[in-house]
Amino acid sequence: MPGLGVLTHTVTPAGPPAQRPQAEDVGILAAEVYFPSTYMRQEELERHDGVPSGKYTVGLGQQGVAFVGDREDPVSMGLTVMRRLLERHNVSPLEIGRLEAGTESSVDNSKSIKTYLMVLLEEAGNTDVEGVDCVQACYGGTAAVQNAVNWVESRGWDGRYAVVVMSDVSVYPAGPARPTSGAGAVALLIGPDAPLAFERGMSATHMAHAYDFYKPSGLYPAVDGPLSVYCYLQTLDLLYSRYTAKWERRNGRPFRLADADHALFHAPYNKLVQKAFARLMYHDITRHGEVPESLASCADCDLRDGSHPRQAAQMPGDLEKALVAHAFPAYDAKVVRPSTCVARQCGNMYTASIWSGISQLIETTGAALEGRRVLLYSYGSGISATMLSLVGRPTTNPRFSLARLQAMSDLSMRLARRLPKSPADFEQAMRLAEQRWMAGNYKPEMPSLDDLEPGTFHLVEVDTRYRRIYARKPLA
Repeated sequence: MPGLGVLTHTVTPAGPPAQRPQAEDVGILAAEVYFPSTYMRQEELERHDGVPSGKYTVGLGQQGVAFVGDREDPVSMGLTVMRRLLERHNVSPLEIGRLEAGTESSVDNSKSIKTYLMVLLEEAGNTDVEGVDCVQACYGGTAAVQNAVNWVESRGWDGRYAVVVMSDVSVYPAGPARPTSGAGAVALLIGPDAPLAFERGMSATHMAHAYDFYKPSGLYPAVDGPLSVYCYLQTLDLLYSRYTAKWERRNGRPFRLADADHALFHAPYNKLVQKAFARLMYHDITRHGEVPESLASCADCDLRDGSHPRQAAQMPGDLEKALVAHAFPAYDAKVVRPSTCVARQCGNMYTASIWSGISQLIETTGAALEGRRVLLYSYGSGISATMLSLVGRPTTNPRFSLARLQAMSDLSMRLARRLPKSPADFEQAMRLAEQRWMAGNYKPEMPSLDDLEPGTFHLVEVDTRYRRIYARKPLA
């Protein structure tokens, strides 16, 4: 693959496992997010679709849809974001011992995205790298993160870092689901002495069978919208109960939402995230019996007597509206302003959705994250979900300090300089995606690289044997 270059700085070999203590404070050392440089504003899509103003911007809580032409796909975005991680944080390919990818929009039914990403390590002579892809709807990235953390904490760890890449293009047929499209990728560097460390033992998981969202064949998924929302919220209820029970056993006191300084959610669309946060506050109220004045007069349910089931995903509409309004100040401070900008402006990025909030949280909060807890709710249809938590801490490695990571972040700047496109451009990209789905023997119709940022990987050709060839746009 042309134009990759090789990072070659020296790495100190790890000692034998018997001489190496168990890794502590394992977590996220660095994070990078990539989104296409082209996007569509949701208010323009509202006008184009002839729907009432606010249907997408207020009803869904979304501001934009990131989308790719025929130059980019989940592989190229994965290459771009991983290369950013290595270059910007001065990580040698020789320092990587595990590479795992999470995706639900792979370009091949057999060959993993991880194997495409290996070209970034092969050129430095590193092929001793564990891990493959994790595929399970939007949950695959979280599964890959858990695998990486478990590897670093295990006896099998060889002292090197793990990298997790999540890359997806979210597309839907014309209709009510299309405004929730999106595209993007995230790369995380996982290792010990992390500035954002996972709380060991503080995770709760729920696995079940449901047909709320699935991809039996073709480019587009089959979606049962009402069932998908129900499963998302019901699973949230279950996991919050399990997580808080673990917390109480460990800490000897009940968990309250106030114990989490920030909260990240899987974000199909931001309005659902807002409702999810309000539900967590609802559970605190029903559990502790402290009904705020703004909810005391709610006609739908007396929160004090526990008459509303704690684990039911559906609640009376007036109660939900009252809860959302009551929760908004905390939601704005813990969720919206610190961590949702990428999800609101780029749309649903599937596996990368929840983890895109990490980069923004670092940019907005920096060293102030030290001592703070971040609660995460990761959901994948089908159903797979986990609630877990991170804690910010000072690290002994200045390369990965929160202050340094914040100082070098360019996330807001990259969002601001994207190129707005029209709904007609978006629809043309969807038509190309339909035509090119699993096709071979073609070159992109848009040969110009002008819309791509310098350093972006792009598709050059799919040959007659369906082999995909990629290159990198030269750095400025």
